[in-house]
Parts: sequence; structure tokens; C-alpha cells
Amino acid sequence: MTPPPPADPRDLDRLGPVLIVGAGLIGASIGCALTSQGVEVHLSDLSPANAIVASSRGAGALEQLAPSTYRLVIVATPPTAVAAIVADRLRRHPNAVVTDVASVKESVLEELEATGADLSRYVGSHPMSGTQFTGPITAAPELFVDRTWVVTPRPDNSPTTVERVRRLARVCGARVVTLGAHEHDTAVAEVSHLPHLMSILTGANLRHAEPAHLALAGGGIRDVTRVARSQTGMWRQILTANRTAVRHQLEGVREDLDTLLGVLDDPDELEDFLKMGRTGARSLGGKHGREVTDTVSVIVEIPDSPGALARLFADVEHAGVNVEDLSVEHDRSRDAGFLSIDVEPGRAGDLRAWMKDHGWGLRS
Repeated sequence: MTPPPPADPRDLDRLGPVLIVGAGLIGASIGCALTSQGVEVHLSDLSPANAIVASSRGAGALEQLAPSTYRLVIVATPPTAVAAIVADRLRRHPNAVVTDVASVKESVLEELEATGADLSRYVGSHPMSGTQFTGPITAAPELFVDRTWVVTPRPDNSPTTVERVRRLARVCGARVVTLGAHEHDTAVAEVSHLPHLMSILTGANLRHAEPAHLALAGGGIRDVTRVARSQTGMWRQILTANRTAVRHQLEGVREDLDTLLGVLDDPDELEDFLKMGRTGARSLGGKHGREVTDTVSVIVEIPDSPGALARLFADVEHAGVNVEDLSVEHDRSRDAGFLSIDVEPGRAGDLRAWMKDHGWGLRS
């Protein structure tokens, strides 16, 4: 496992001991990231097996300290349990700042406010990172490196309290963004929850396809449907908790779908519709946040043999061509695949010539 880059010593100062409640993928990955930086971490989970596996992955110790010892408590449980556990941990750990990593913030905050608990030591947060996998066995300390970690402070939080949660994110290698709870939920509905549902819809539509037709599937549809393989129980909780914002997004998609159905018979209007998608996709930005630039794909055949991909990357490096993006597509009929390498248009010819001269097969 690769740890995050060394943290600023000022961020490490007095961050621990840390208690992580919930040793699934996110909780265990946070533990691995913190322990790799020398932070003292302890684990708690309703499932002893989860805690044991997470500890074996380097996420922290199983032993529990005196409740007043912890300086930071991280609640990394399923969304429906977060509010009750946060309220409980605020009572049990009087010297700790308590945060959670749930992907929905406003409903958690509303539940907490209804308990009447003193929330001055509670600061919500949400690391925008994860995989389609679950459980501590897939935990990785680098999961949050260069990813966004949203912190959602309240007006009654002291600067010191908020800074402790921001420090947590930085030590894990993440970029910190500060938002209110409502704005956070609107944002994740736009950039996370709706895209997940679009993946679900695409995957669900495949149930109507003939098996022989599925043999034509390429890398594009696999990319689109990858997140549809995520755990349904967790996403049921997330979407239910953020249903108001998600419903608003889906209503917009319905309007766009009606528009698309209406322009299918008019090539000019259809192209205008397609351009809307292109414009929206480009608004996400390119590498390192730069403006997206046009690229050309050079598609190279890769044999399914040890070291082939490493050798290909070495040849691309020797060609002196900067890679803007890449993707891999597998050939279902034989032991080979294709690497699509996106480069600046002016360098595509140079790369094709170099790869051909060095024995690589190219696909036009």
C-alpha cells in the first residue's frame, strides 16, 4: 500500500489519539492514512471481524482508551446510523471533536439538532473518494490523496474545532473545501448521486439486450456502468437521505430526455443537443484543473502477457509525447487488449510512427 505524502508536522501536532467508529472501506482507509503518518488510531466496529481485518491492514489498534483521552472521533458508519452515533460519541468523549464522513450532510444535521445535543464540537465532513468495493479488506491509505474532502462547519463551531477536522483531511492527503450542509447536498446530487443513477439506468437497460449483442460492448459502456456495480444497500440509504436534491436533478434529466426525443428527426437540432453534452463535459476541466483541450487517440494493441503494459509505457515515454489521458479496452475474443492514448493532435503522428517502428500494432 502506498501512503499519502508526508504531512506538515503542524497538522500532525496533537491530532491524536483518534477513534474511528466504523471500520469499513472509508473508515479503515482513513485509519491506514493516519497511521502511515504516525497518528495514534483506535478502531471500533459492531462487527469484530471488520475491526480485526482493518487493524491487520494497518488501520489502527483494537484496544480502547479511556473515553476522555480521544481528541478526534470519526464516525464512518452507514448513513442511517450516523446521527445517533455522533450524538452518543459527543456525550461519551467530552474532549473530542466529532466528525462524520457520510455523503449526505443536511439530514444528519437535522436529526442531530432534534436530539437537543450540544453540537459545538461536531463538524460534518465528507471525503469525495471511494470505490465500488466495500469492507476493510480493500482499504488503502492513498484513497484520499489529491481528492476533495468537504468540511461543513456550523456557526457555533470554534475555529480550533473546525481546524482539527480540516487537519484530518490534509493529513490524509486531501484538498479541503468548505461548504454549508445544504450546498454540499446540492453539489453531490449534481456531481455524484445523479451520475450514479445514470450509470444504474444504463446498466438496467442492458437487461433487455440479446446476449449476442452484449459481445459488441466496448470500453465506453464499461466505463459508464462501472459504478452501477456498487453496493445497493449503501446507495439506497444515500439516495433516500438526499432525495429532495436528487429528485430535482432527475426532473432536469427528464426535461432533457423529452428534448432529445423531440430532436431525433432533425439532424441540426440533434447536433445542437449533442453540443450541450460536450460543453457540460468540458466544464469539468482537464488535467490539474486546466481547460480541456482537443486530443487525438492513438490506439495500440497490447498482448495479454506479463510486462507488456510496462514496456508500452516505457516506449511512450521514450517517444517524448505527453499523455493527456488513456483507457484500456479488452478484446473478448482473444488474449489481447487495446490502450487508447490521448495526445495533442500535433503529436499523434509522431507517436504512431514511433510505436509502429518499435513493433506495436496500431488500430485505425
